[in-house]
Amino acid sequence: MRNHFSSWAINQQNNIHLFLMALCTRNSKHIIKYVKSRISVMAIPDAANYINKRCRRFESTKAHSYQKILDFPGGKVAFTPQMSFLSESLEERIPCYRVLDDNGQLINDSSFIGVSREIARKMYCDMVTLQTMDTIFYEAQRQGRISFYVTATGEEAINIASAAALTNDDLVVPQYREPGLLLWRGFTLQEFANQCFSNREDNCKGRQMPAHYGSKRHNYFTVASTIASQLPHAVGAAYSLKMDHKDACVVTYFGDGGSSEGDFHAALNFAAVMEAPVIFICRNNGWAISTPVSDQFRSDGIVVRGQAYGVRSIRVDGNDALAMYSAVSAAREMAINENRPILIEALTYRVGHHSTSDDSTKYRPVDEIEQWRLERDPVMRFKRWIENNGWWSSDAESEHRSSMRKQILNVIQVAERNEKPPVADLFEDVYDVLPSNLREQEKRLRDAITRHPQDYPPDFPM
Repeated sequence: MRNHFSSWAINQQNNIHLFLMALCTRNSKHIIKYVKSRISVMAIPDAANYINKRCRRFESTKAHSYQKILDFPGGKVAFTPQMSFLSESLEERIPCYRVLDDNGQLINDSSFIGVSREIARKMYCDMVTLQTMDTIFYEAQRQGRISFYVTATGEEAINIASAAALTNDDLVVPQYREPGLLLWRGFTLQEFANQCFSNREDNCKGRQMPAHYGSKRHNYFTVASTIASQLPHAVGAAYSLKMDHKDACVVTYFGDGGSSEGDFHAALNFAAVMEAPVIFICRNNGWAISTPVSDQFRSDGIVVRGQAYGVRSIRVDGNDALAMYSAVSAAREMAINENRPILIEALTYRVGHHSTSDDSTKYRPVDEIEQWRLERDPVMRFKRWIENNGWWSSDAESEHRSSMRKQILNVIQVAERNEKPPVADLFEDVYDVLPSNLREQEKRLRDAITRHPQDYPPDFPM
């Protein structure tokens, strides 16, 4: 009898052991309570204590209520028991802000910052001037009169509209396709020509490539050909404005290709962390010279990268001058008043070749180029809008275009006749006292010019 009872008790203990293991790991407290009540009446000595002991053994495997928020450096993070990876892309692309349709008609219910008649007329006139200047200087390069040129054809609205939204106290750190900002601020046509012809009157003293302008007087940093190197500089300049409590910001420009450089990522992170009042304007024209955006990145353009770095961002129709003006105006106010960086992705299209060293028809369909030139021209779109407002006429159009063409042809002739900078300008403006190695280089250069006069212009300034 005792052996039979002992055998029965051992079997019950094993059953209880296995059953409680399953129940405890599932945290089924109400079932465990029921089992305890049932087994405690069985003929097992101290059954309740036995069950409690077994339950404690598997206590570590029971699911407890977890801490829901982690107070982590940088901000609180919510926990989740579900494993979920972020999608590689959003279900829908970020929308593009625009105010005027392709025909220059105001879109219903659009929100924008209004411009006066005077500002609107100046915006249009400067876009026409920039377009005319690009055409004539490009032809001058093709004639061998200047060595290089880069146009802003198709991107005039980004140039002029953003310039109109800024003040002259704001610092401009350009790439090489933003001469419209200088034009807006009063850089003369003669100064443009002098720089492209690298003559004695050139602000850069002939040391820069043509179309690589700079003007301290207009708060316009000198252009550097190296892609995206200007972006960290712009953030540093913006941080200095913040430290000096200036009522101004920095605006810097770059192309979609520039966003593939490390300097872009360093600059955005630097600006966000330091809360610098800087506006990043990306001219996403679809091509980094001959490389399409599809071969550059898989993200939804540039705008989503701002959010990744904690930078407030917007995507804008870069061929809509009114939308660009509104976006940059709002961005400037936020940058200065809130001490924060802003990223603007302006969708546009480079209608011209990348530069005079490029033939874009080798990698882009001619039909695509012509479609953008004829149907989505930012200059014509804005013209239709000011005409609809009664602010422009065909007579004003003819007069302005004719006048600009004559003026530009004239400044080219003047710049071409002006002599080149003297040889000494190559060695000055870096050291207070010229070091011996540079003095030696200058002497050897002068000797070479004297020995080989046939290789230099007869009026080469020594």
